Amino acid sequence: MRVLVVSGIWPPDVGGPASHAPEVAAFLAGRGHQVEVVTTAAAAPAPAPYPLRFVSRRLPAGIRHVAVVGLVARRARRADVVYATSMVGRTAAATFLARTPLVVKVASDPAYERAVRRGLYDGGLDGFQRAGLGPGARLLRRVRTLTAGRAAHIVCPSEYLRAIVLTWGIAPDRVSVLPNTVPRYDDLPPREALRARFGLEGKTLVFAGRLTRQKALDVTFAAVAELDDVQLLVAGTGEERPRLEARAGPRVRFLGALTRREATELVAAADGAVLSSSWETGRPFSVVEALSVGTPVIATRVGGTPEVVTDGVNGLLVEPGDPAALADALRRFFADGELRRRLAAASAGSVSGLTPELVLTWLEDRLLEAAGRSGP
Repeated sequence: MRVLVVSGIWPPDVGGPASHAPEVAAFLAGRGHQVEVVTTAAAAPAPAPYPLRFVSRRLPAGIRHVAVVGLVARRARRADVVYATSMVGRTAAATFLARTPLVVKVASDPAYERAVRRGLYDGGLDGFQRAGLGPGARLLRRVRTLTAGRAAHIVCPSEYLRAIVLTWGIAPDRVSVLPNTVPRYDDLPPREALRARFGLEGKTLVFAGRLTRQKALDVTFAAVAELDDVQLLVAGTGEERPRLEARAGPRVRFLGALTRREATELVAAADGAVLSSSWETGRPFSVVEALSVGTPVIATRVGGTPEVVTDGVNGLLVEPGDPAALADALRRFFADGELRRRLAAASAGSVSGLTPELVLTWLEDRLLEAAGRSGP
């Protein structure tokens, strides 16, 4: 099978698609399929064992978008199926031109995100699906639904998001849950060695991910400010970084972009991983990866996060937008050594079934079905 993988971000970028797309490409190539990748990047990505083509992010937005459609359409004509992990609208247009089957990973509602970003809607994701909207937001919602309808199959990272997608009028048999996989790092150094490498002393929390409005890091900053002896390390980049650096307190340290391995080692060295998102749609990569290395997660009860974090079992959950509640949870976490040990002991086992082999073999079958073929 000839597969074109499309992703808006790619390592060294940080974020879900930048982790998922290379994992899928490597897995499919290892299974004997012909794999090609199209992405965007500020500079040429590192070489890969398959063709990796990119559109420069230095291009103005409109020109860049047209260039992506053109490049994806040209490469899609040579493929049996296209798998889009992001840039879904542009990929849908390109595969329509190329007449190539499309499988899409929907990790969010793009209409909702754009409506919020443009000030067209200020409510929650669930309400957005049926709310009476102004003409601009209605158009965004309509385009999103038409784009989703182009896909032969849609995969979502959580049951929560699958339920959202079904409200768009997509047939249930065309929408499935594809959970995020657990990375395998059997050779991680001991925790104390990792703490020494990153210069960690005392009580330490980590956030690893994109610095966006959605992650609501102001809530984490406010909560940490209420605790006298806890430091927070922030790994990642994003449009919110300049504003966040200006607001961060003295016990917050920004590390910038890390590789996936480096970010995982950092999380493994910490006492806990924190995620104060105002909303989530999937089971966040940062949550799954933290649990996989035995690091408990303190997070907000939003989207698909409660599908992987069970309060009091492998982490703690609080309501979003409440710094005092998060501070109380962190205070409880650090005050109770037995609680920390119990949460840490349960963390890795809670996600042990999310192996790449199981999850990605299932995805391979969906791609083969869309391409009209069977077997690797």
